[in-house]
Amino acid sequence: MKFLIALTCILAVVAANENANVLRNDAEVNVENFKYALELDNSVNTQQEGSLNGGNWVVKGSYKFTSPEGEEVSVQYTADENGYHVDAAQPVLPTPPPIPEHILKAIKYIEVHTK
Repeated sequence: MKFLIALTCILAVVAANENANVLRNDAEVNVENFKYALELDNSVNTQQEGSLNGGNWVVKGSYKFTSPEGEEVSVQYTADENGYHVDAAQPVLPTPPPIPEHILKAIKYIEVHTK
């Protein structure tokens, strides 16, 4: 099951980058293990390998890409019977837009008038 989830994630990356050219696409799939690597010419690079361990899949992988802001994002992960675990140098979270001035004024008004 986790293998299918991981494969779906990789296919989503490829679909999102449909205009990119494939530089490397390697795959080895056996009954009890697999290995996959994909590199595109637009900075997307993903690797993944997994094996059956006592009836459960243990999957380790990584991916990296350049964000629209020009920053390199690099993530390593493990998926096993305990869930999906991410190891990233820095959190890969979207940055929210600034709070509009009228909302800040409304918050200030509420703080002053509710004491």
